[in-house]
Amino acid sequence: MDEQTARREIIRVGQLMYDRSYVVSSDGNVSVRLDDGRIVATPTQMCKGRMTEDALAVTDSNGKPMTDKRPSSELAMHLLIYSERPEVRAVCHAHPPHGTAFAVAGLPIDQPILSEVILTLGCVPLAEYGTPSTDELTEAMRPLVHHHNALLMANHGAVAYGSDIWQAFDRLETLEHTARIAILSRLLGGSKNLPASAIEKLINVRESAGYLDEGARCQSCGYLHETQVVCPTGERPAQTRAHTSSTNGKISLTRDELVELLSQAVQSGKM
Repeated sequence: MDEQTARREIIRVGQLMYDRSYVVSSDGNVSVRLDDGRIVATPTQMCKGRMTEDALAVTDSNGKPMTDKRPSSELAMHLLIYSERPEVRAVCHAHPPHGTAFAVAGLPIDQPILSEVILTLGCVPLAEYGTPSTDELTEAMRPLVHHHNALLMANHGAVAYGSDIWQAFDRLETLEHTARIAILSRLLGGSKNLPASAIEKLINVRESAGYLDEGARCQSCGYLHETQVVCPTGERPAQTRAHTSSTNGKISLTRDELVELLSQAVQSGKM
């Protein structure tokens, strides 16, 4: 992607993130890696819904500014992902309410409740808390980036990435949509997971269709534990402390909180 196209697409995605309340104020950040290795990124301390193309920052592959525009202070998160995943060309970080609710509750999004999510995204693990804009955050993310296409960061938010900016945004949108459905299903008495046989079929379909490759089999997600699927190294996926299954996770709400949540869902027109 050329620089001018990247600038234009970042503005479009930033507006969508703001319009859908995935970010407020100066929250979140977006970046695109250009064909020559330079990175176009959202600037620090600017609302994603009010950016202009000339406000965006450009850095070299190591994050060194190449213009007078300062990139987001969380650019290190993007650089880590680009380093660990050479095929990734765009990163979207935001604080979508339902996905972030999982992150605040200390829960990953890893239950096999939607076939489309298994096909196109896979599980979303929870990285341990690290102070934003520091090495603590990137080090907490590092073990999870290689085999996942989106992450939750404890008490922080979510990040998704892909081969272009629209795939990164679509994965962020899928993460938020899944979190919303998971929360609503729990309010209705709990979700019913897909059986292991169905999960195996979906994994075979996604690899045949090219949605996700075999590298995704190494996901440390709960829904692979009951299947016969193994990762390319021949090892079974293993749980990690940074990625705790949400099987026994519970959400408690007062009656007033439940009414408020359902009222917001109805008013948004998305329920």
